[in-house]
Amino acid sequence: MSTANEHAGQAALSICEALLLAMNDHKLLPEHEIMGVLRDAAAAHEDVTGTPAATADHRAVAELINKIIAGGNSVRRP
Repeated sequence: MSTANEHAGQAALSICEALLLAMNDHKLLPEHEIMGVLRDAAAAHEDVTGTPAATADHRAVAELINKIIAGGNSVRRP
């Protein structure tokens, strides 16, 4: 069963992806800048220290962002 936090996370991800696509579509940010934003976001979660549970959560977030980068979901390609 999904929790309210999972729904909030999914909503936030969808909104952010839509914003990145809109910024690229309207030529506000080029693709390489969008990829840079995503790489920075992933990096912010990759080197976090703390409890094993917190570290695992941050690494999972970084993995998800890196999958988004690899999949090219945040920019439209012809």
